[in-house]
Amino acid sequence: MMSSKRQRPIVAALLATTMIGGIAAGPALAQDAAPAAAPVPAAVPAAGTIRSVAVTGQQRLEPDTVLSYTKLRVGQPYTQETLDQALRDLYETELFADVQIRNDNGALTIEVRENPVINRIVLEGNKRLKEDKIRPEIKLAPRQIYTRSKVRADVARIIELYRRQGRFAATVEPKMVQLDQNRVDIVFEISEGPKSKVRQINIIGNDKFSDGELRSQMVTKQSRWFRIFSSGTSYDPDRLAYDQQKLRQFYLTEGYADFRVISAVAELTPDKQDFIITYVVEEGDRYKFGDVKVESDIRDLSGATLTKTLPMKKGDWYNAKQVEDTVDTLSETAGLFGYAFADVQPDFNRDKDSLTMGINFRIGNAPRVYVERVDVNGNTLTQDKVVRREFRLAEGDAFNSFLVKRSRDRINSLGFFQEKLEIEQKPGSAPDRIVLETNVQEKSTGELSLSAGFSSLERFIVAASITQRNFRGKGQELRASVNYSSYSKSVELGFTEPYFMDKNIALGGDIYRRDLNSFRYLGNSNDRDTTYKQTTTGFQIRAGVPITEYMSLALRYSLNLDDVSLDEDTYYTNGVCDPILAGRYLCDAIGKRTTSSLGYSLIYDNRDNRIRATRGHNIVLSQDFAGLGGSVKYVRTRLNGAKYWPLGGGFIFSLSAEGGYIHSLEGERRDASGELVDKIRLTDRFFLGNPQIRGFDIRGIGPRVKRYYLVADPNSPTGFSRNSGDNNVRDDALGGKVYYLARAEVEIPLGSGAREMGLRPSIFVDAGAVGGLRDPQPTNFPGYCSITPQTGTTGPASTVRAASLGTCNAPPAGFDAAYLDGTGFEEVYLGDTLKPRVSVGFGVNWNSPFGPFRIDIAKALLKEPGDDTQLISFNVGTQF
Repeated sequence: MMSSKRQRPIVAALLATTMIGGIAAGPALAQDAAPAAAPVPAAVPAAGTIRSVAVTGQQRLEPDTVLSYTKLRVGQPYTQETLDQALRDLYETELFADVQIRNDNGALTIEVRENPVINRIVLEGNKRLKEDKIRPEIKLAPRQIYTRSKVRADVARIIELYRRQGRFAATVEPKMVQLDQNRVDIVFEISEGPKSKVRQINIIGNDKFSDGELRSQMVTKQSRWFRIFSSGTSYDPDRLAYDQQKLRQFYLTEGYADFRVISAVAELTPDKQDFIITYVVEEGDRYKFGDVKVESDIRDLSGATLTKTLPMKKGDWYNAKQVEDTVDTLSETAGLFGYAFADVQPDFNRDKDSLTMGINFRIGNAPRVYVERVDVNGNTLTQDKVVRREFRLAEGDAFNSFLVKRSRDRINSLGFFQEKLEIEQKPGSAPDRIVLETNVQEKSTGELSLSAGFSSLERFIVAASITQRNFRGKGQELRASVNYSSYSKSVELGFTEPYFMDKNIALGGDIYRRDLNSFRYLGNSNDRDTTYKQTTTGFQIRAGVPITEYMSLALRYSLNLDDVSLDEDTYYTNGVCDPILAGRYLCDAIGKRTTSSLGYSLIYDNRDNRIRATRGHNIVLSQDFAGLGGSVKYVRTRLNGAKYWPLGGGFIFSLSAEGGYIHSLEGERRDASGELVDKIRLTDRFFLGNPQIRGFDIRGIGPRVKRYYLVADPNSPTGFSRNSGDNNVRDDALGGKVYYLARAEVEIPLGSGAREMGLRPSIFVDAGAVGGLRDPQPTNFPGYCSITPQTGTTGPASTVRAASLGTCNAPPAGFDAAYLDGTGFEEVYLGDTLKPRVSVGFGVNWNSPFGPFRIDIAKALLKEPGDDTQLISFNVGTQF
C-alpha cells in the first residue's frame, strides 16, 4: 500500500490558544514548509489503473466536491506524478489543512482535514490606530474559510498601514483560538512601537550651499525637541521623493541648471526606531540668462511688447521658478484677451561654454474662446443660483482668466464649500468654446453652540447660539444667541438676505437686548467691583448695494434705548448720586437716553477669501449720525483697513490699522454742580485694551482716574500718604473721543497633524492709543477741598474728604489750595495722551473639542503711566 502526502502544518490548539504556524511577526513572512515525500514501499507499484476513489475526513464538503478539484477518475491510468498533481490541486483550493492520498493497487483513498471556519476577528494592542482604520484593510471575515495565505496577506496590510503612519517598528503576531465544530478565532496581536523619526539627514556633494540651507528646503525635518508639533520629522517614502524635487527646484532657482540628485537612501537604524537619510548630489555649473524674448502667433498679443514686461534680463542669474511664473503670467495674459487655450512654450538655448541660458517664450496660435456653459456639480442643499450669481462670467461671454479667478474667490468667500475650491476649464463642443465646471463639496453651514467656559476678560461664561449661514440653501443667514457672564448678558436675533428679490441688494436686521455691568479693578489685585450698569434695548436695519466689483455701500439705521444706573446703596447719598462715592464721571453717566442714528459704510474689498484671507486688502470708511430724534447727538467716524500677503510655505503676513473720532453735536454740558464736563458721554466713547491690543488689560489704555485712599502720616509734608493696602485704589477707565490701532501679524503654518487639530499660531505686534477728553474736574463739594498742583509745576488734581464739615486748614507746602484735616482720598487723572502703546507677543487659536480657544502671551514694550498691562490672556467657549 502506498501513501502520498503534501501537508502544510497547522499548529494544534494548546489550551485553546496558539500562534498560527508558519506566519512570522513583522513585515517578513515565512514561506510554506516544503512538502514531505512519503516513503514508497517497494512492493506497491507506482503506476496502474484507478479502480476506485474514496474520500474520507470531510465535514462540510461533499465527496464529489472534493473529487471535482482533482483529475482522478475511475478507469484512468495513474502515476506518481498524477497523484502529486492531485495533492497540489487540492492544496491550491485553500480549503484543506492536510491532504493524503493512499493507494491500494489502484483503490485510492483521499484523506482530508478541512481548514476551519473563522468565527471572529480580534484586534489587540492597537492604540494609535483605531479599529475603524484597520478593519477595512483586513480581508478575512467571519464565516470565511481560514487559510494561512490570507492571514499572511492581512498581516502585511496591517504592517503597511502602520508604515504609512511612520511606525516601521510595528509588528503583528497572528494567533488562532480553536473552537468546537472546527471553528477558530483569529487574533492579531499588534505591537505598534514608537513612531519612526528622521534622526539625521546627510547630504554629500554640496559645495555651494551648506547642509542647513538645503535641509531648510525640505519638507522632511530632523527630529529635534523643538519640533514636537511638526509632522515633518516622521519618515515617509513619498516625502523622500518630494524632497528630491524640492532640492532640484532650489538649485534651479539659484542658476544650477545641471543639478541632479544621484541617489537618496533611507536606512532604518538597527533598533528600528529612526531613519537616517543620505542624499548624494551633483551641483554642476551656475548659469546666467542669455537672450530672452517672446514670440506670439496671436494677433492681439505683441511679442515685442510682452518682451519688455519679462521679469528676467540678460545677465541675471538663471532662475527656473521665474521661468515657470513667466509661463503662467503669459498664459493669464492670453486669457485676459479671451484665449483660454493659448499654448506657451519656453524654448531653451543652453550654452555650456559661456554658461548662459537663452529662452524664447513662444505663444502658439489659438482661437478666441467663449463660455459655452457653466456647470455646478455636487451641491445638494445649496441652490444653483446661489453659486451662479457669484460667477463674473455667463454663457456667451468672452473668456477672461481674471474673471474666472475672481469668481472662484467669491464662491470661496461664501464659506459654504470646501477650501481651495477651483473652477475647471474644459474644452467645449467647438475649438472656440469652453465649459467652466465647478465641482463643489458642501460643508456644514449650521452651527449649534452650547458652551460654558472661563475668560480672563469676563470670568465665567455661558453661551448658547444657533446660526445657519445657508438658510434653506438660499445663502440667507439666520442667527440667534444668548450669552451670560459675570459682567454681561445679551439676547440677539438677526437675519440677512444677501440677494433681496434676487437683486444684488443685501437686506438684514437685528433686534437685541444687552445688559452690561461695567467694572473697575481694586488696587493692584485682580479683584473688581461693579460700577455702572447699562441696559440697551434696540434694533438695527441694514442694506447693502455694490458700486463696482470690489466696492460696495452699506446703509443702516439703529434705534437704541439706554438706561445707565448705579447701585444706590453703594453710590448714593440722600437719594442723589454722590460724586465723593462714585466720582464725577460716573454720576454724569447715569440716566436714560435714546439714540437714533443713521449710518453708512463705504467698503473696498478684494481679498481672496473674506473668512480667512491669504492675499488682498479691504478698506472700510464708516460714519454714524445720531440725532434723528432721540436725546443723543453726535457724529462717529471710523476708518479701518487690512492687507494680506502669502509669504510662501503657508506663512501669511497681514497689516491692519484703524482709527476713529466722535464729535458731539450738542451744546455745553454741565454736571449737577454746574461744572463743564465732556460733551461725549462715558457710554459713547471709544475704549482700548484687550483684546484689541494684547499685552494690556481690558480698557487698560487711555484716560482714567485713579483714586488713592489716604491715611494720616505725620512724616509726610501734607500730613497724609496713600494707603498701601491692595483694595485702597480705584481704577476707572474713562475712554476717549479719538483712537488709533495698528497690528502686524504673521500666521505660522504647522504640520498636517496640528492643522487637523485646528491649531493656528501667530506672532504679532500691536500698537495704539486713545484719548482726547476734556480734563475731568476734581470733586469739589461742601466739606471737601480741591488740591491742584502749584503754578509752574506738574502733578495731579486731587480731592481730600474732611473728617467733618468745617474750614480748610492751611495748605501744605507746594500747593495753592487748602487741605482738610482728616482722612480722605486723592484722585489722579492719567493716560490722556496719544503717544503709542506697543506690545509684542505670540498667540494660538485652537478649535478645541470643547469650543474655540484663544491664548495670547504678550509683553507691553511701550506704555504710559496709568496703563494696566496683562501678560497672558485667554478665552474659552466664545467666538473670537
